[in-house]
Parts: sequence; structure tokens; C-alpha cells
Amino acid sequence: MQAAPPRRLPAGIWVLGFVSLLMDVSSEMIHSLLPVFLVTGLGASMLTVGLLEGAAEATALVVKVFSGAWSDWLGRRKPLAVLGYGLGAASKPLFALADAVGVVVAARLADRVGKGMRGAPRDALVADLAHPDQRGAAFGLRQSLDTVGAFLGPLVAIGLMLLWANDFRAIFWVAVVPAVLSVLLLVVGVREPERPANAVRVNPIRRENLRQLTRAYWWVVGIGALFTLARFSEAFLVLRAQQGGLAIAWAPLVLIAMNVVYSALAYPFGKLADRMSHRRLLAIGLAVLIAADLALAAADTGPLLWAGIGLWGVHMALTQGLLATMVAATAPPALRGTAFGMFNLASGLALLVASGLAGLLWDRLGGASTFIAGAVISALALAALAWKPPAADGG
Repeated sequence: MQAAPPRRLPAGIWVLGFVSLLMDVSSEMIHSLLPVFLVTGLGASMLTVGLLEGAAEATALVVKVFSGAWSDWLGRRKPLAVLGYGLGAASKPLFALADAVGVVVAARLADRVGKGMRGAPRDALVADLAHPDQRGAAFGLRQSLDTVGAFLGPLVAIGLMLLWANDFRAIFWVAVVPAVLSVLLLVVGVREPERPANAVRVNPIRRENLRQLTRAYWWVVGIGALFTLARFSEAFLVLRAQQGGLAIAWAPLVLIAMNVVYSALAYPFGKLADRMSHRRLLAIGLAVLIAADLALAAADTGPLLWAGIGLWGVHMALTQGLLATMVAATAPPALRGTAFGMFNLASGLALLVASGLAGLLWDRLGGASTFIAGAVISALALAALAWKPPAADGG
């Protein structure tokens, strides 16, 4: 008797991946240059960069709570995803027009509100479209395509910086184009599963409904927050390399290097998560992050710096799709949007603290101290994994 052929991932998963790819090309063209633009062009301090990055990402993750719950109540994910991608696209021209730190703050927050609005519904839609035994692969594929955009964006930014003599604003205008294309592709290319005819709308954040979120789910939320506390904004990788003398035009090369590794490994590690202990993979990911932090603390130039950047990408590939898979596995289908939102709220608060602390340590004690602190927090998170998860150790 022949074995059944491997099940193919639904086309909608691929389309969502390419939607993410296009938006990330746009976002990373801007974000790979933004720390340098803020510091050298607008006179911002390292603490300002850290607080802005933390506040921006925390805003996105907090908004996911409400967008996720809203998508559960509506029983539809796509409209909110379209609205979120649309807001992200609309925010891009503000970066090109910015003449003060305040304008950049407004643009960055608007962009991250859009990210938050689309994030939880999109992740819930991936879980809705994928078969349960393919969720690791589905999240890994979407993350991989997303990360292709995350290194193509900085690559384009480098080329244009060299071609246009470091004209930040012209590059920010070019970034508007892929953002608009991502919205159009989502509108025409994704069809979400039909809602059951007898489905009843309920308020997902009522107490009796939230009680359906199990101890296994809350364990995942706690571990995810610890991971985020150990991993501050990638803006500090760019600034570390610039501290070592990397020319401004080549600053995006840092994110290119990290995201090439991330993109190449996210899908294989996602498939591995469908067959291997999740807790073991998380532990490996934390060990890799500790190694990355120590390398970055030891060097701001040369092979050790780039080894640390590459290891950071390995850590991201190991853990980001895996944590999303664990949320989907431990949350009831009717509360998936809310579950992703709550998970990202906890991670958002942790990221705000982590990035603010990273910027403060950098200003007071130097760049190396930021990465040493990251290694210490990562070691504490690794110790926390010794606590056995309540029926969450999937794979």
C-alpha cells in the first residue's frame, strides 16, 4: 500500500507570505536607515532611538490584542488584515516628509498601529488555512517569505544610498511602492475559509470565554515574554556595526546579513517544529541568542561582529515561527485571534522594557553592556524552560 503523498500548503499561505514580503521590503528600506537618519540627520540620542523602537514595537503588539479579539467576534480575519496593511502603506510618505524627531515618531507609531492591526488576524488566518499537522511549516513559510523582504529592503536601500549620495528622503519615497502593492495583492489574492452558517457571535474577551485559554497557553505567553525581554530591537545591531566604523551607506548590510540567515532557516525549522519537542527547540534558540550577544559584546567590527549578527538570525529562525505554532496549538479555534493578541501584548510590554533598557545601558556604559545584559536575560529565560510546561511541549 502506497503512502499518501505529502499534503501541499494552501495557496492562501503562499499569498500571505508574498504580501508580507512586499510590506517588509518597504518597511526595511526605511527601518534599516532610520536609526542612522535619526542620530546623524536629526540629532537624536541613543536613548531616544531605544525608546522609539521599544514604543513602536510595543504599540504594534498591544494593538494586536484588540484586532485579534475583533477578528474573533467578526468571524473574519481578512478585512482587518487589509485595513492594517493599508494603514502601514499610508504611513510611509511621512518618513520622507519628516524634518524633526516628532514627525518620525508619529510616522513610526502609525506604521506600527497598522502592523498591530494586521498581525493577529493574519496569524489566526494562517492557522485557519493550514492543517494542524502543517502549522509549523505554514508559519515557517510565511516567516521565511516575510524575511526575504526583510533583507531585500535593506539591499535596495544600500544600492540607492550609493546611487543617490545618501539621500535618505528619496529612498523613503521609493519605499511607498511595494507597500501599496502588498495591499493590492492581499485584496485580490486571499480568500479566507467560510464561517459556519450556525456560528454565533460572542465577545471573546468576556471572562467566561477567556477561561477557555488553558494553562498551557499562558505558559507559552510567559515564555514568549521572556524571549522578547532577552531580544531587544535589531536597531542596536545596526548601531553596533556603525560604532565599529561601518559607513552610513552600508548600514543596511547588517539587517541583510541577519535576515538572509533568518529567511534561509525559518521554513526548515518550522517543518522541524511539526516533528520535534517545542521546548527543546526553544532551548536551542536561547543558547544561540546567548552566543550571539556574547559575540556582539566582544566586537564591533570584524568576523566576530558578523558571526554575532548571523547567530541572531539563527535564533530568530528557531523561535519566532515556533512560538506562533505553539500559540495556535494551545488556543481554541474560536479564540485564536484573541490568543495571538494576548501573546503579543505580553511580548510588546517586554519589548518596550528591553529596548529602553538597551538604549539606557548603551548611553551610560557603552554598546558592549547592552549585549552583555541581553546574554544574562537569555540565560535566565533558558533556566525558566526547566519548568515543565503543562501539556504544551508539542512536536
